[in-house]
Amino acid sequence: MNKILSGGVTRRNLLKTSAAAALIGAVRTTFPSGAFAATNGAEVTGAKLGYIALTDAAPLVIAKEKGLFEKHGLPDVDVAKQASWGATRDNLVLGGAANGIDGAHILSPLPYLMHTGKVTQNNQPVPMAILARLNYDSQGISVAKEYADTGVQLDASKLKAAFDAKRAAGKEIKAAMTFPGGTHDLWIRYWLAAGGIDPDKDVSTIVVPPPQMVMNMKIGNMSGFCVGEPWNQRAISDNIGFTAATSQQIWPEHPEKVLGTRAQWVKENPNTARALTAAVLEAARWIDASDDNRRETAQVLAGRAWINTKVETLQGRMLGQYQNGLGQSWQDAHPMRFFDNGNVSFPWLSDGMWFLTQMKRWGLLASDPDYLTVARQINRIDIYKQAASAVGQIALPASEMRSSTLIDGKVWDGSNPAAYAASFAIKR
Repeated sequence: MNKILSGGVTRRNLLKTSAAAALIGAVRTTFPSGAFAATNGAEVTGAKLGYIALTDAAPLVIAKEKGLFEKHGLPDVDVAKQASWGATRDNLVLGGAANGIDGAHILSPLPYLMHTGKVTQNNQPVPMAILARLNYDSQGISVAKEYADTGVQLDASKLKAAFDAKRAAGKEIKAAMTFPGGTHDLWIRYWLAAGGIDPDKDVSTIVVPPPQMVMNMKIGNMSGFCVGEPWNQRAISDNIGFTAATSQQIWPEHPEKVLGTRAQWVKENPNTARALTAAVLEAARWIDASDDNRRETAQVLAGRAWINTKVETLQGRMLGQYQNGLGQSWQDAHPMRFFDNGNVSFPWLSDGMWFLTQMKRWGLLASDPDYLTVARQINRIDIYKQAASAVGQIALPASEMRSSTLIDGKVWDGSNPAAYAASFAIKR
């Protein structure tokens, strides 16, 4: 029975209010900075966010589990598992009001692909926004155990003779990734091409959702795959494959997942977008604050409600502790990072421009776009800066561009994207 107390307050509502107050009090103690509901001016009290069962969804999960969305005035944020990146795209197009989602943990190139209409129905552009980056590094390229004797690791050319022999025997060589034009597609393409293997002629690329990678390799559907964790470690644990290369070996501190949403949603809810970003930034900072926090994050993610796997499958690589399944182990110099004093989280324009160069390289774009203009349209640095200010003590870079050197020695700094896109020997 829900007894009415004085003032018209029910016992049930009183308990709910007390519990909420206790939660917010605990969050204030652990995360003392930031804007609360009384000051954030959010247009709505929540949002529907999607995620894929990968460790790099951690900032969204921790923001939910630690009450950080509530702290920033968004008590009704829902974080819901998506079946695939294709489903994530479709639900973003629908939007939360139409039983889709408002934002998501998403592959960095996907907002660019949607914004330019390359992966949407009838090639209709859907203006998109990137509010913050969720992580660097920690994707993997797994190869089936049958290729262990080739000695293939970072140098993909060691697979060439084995692939040639297999094709000569009339067999198809399949390499799996998670979404055409997505990060995993681009990492495996870059790795193969750097080794002289044409990803469009020498192999067949197929799309497999991350949680289905290991099973598909187990039944012989592919020779290799590129995906995030925990699925590369699972291939080792199940004794069906080994890690030939990590994505951070291809590009140290590379951009990976982002907090993405439709531009229209940000236009309608700018204060909510800021609050949402602030909560995710605080979560990312908390994860990176210590190895103990990373261990706790792994325990949370492993739970049935999130990824539903063994903690040990997640924890090692989250701590930068790697083994390749062939007897080699190491402490990685570029492990997965979620924050790094804001360097990870900042939506660098040059990162977005790089993805556009690869879209041009592999034929997703027929001509060179205005690289910088498109990056500025999508990467909402204005919202990010507001959120960083609300959280406090987050450094902002002096430039919106950064320089990186990739596996083939090419330097990317965003200064001449058209020439960079045209400079590759292997391209479509």
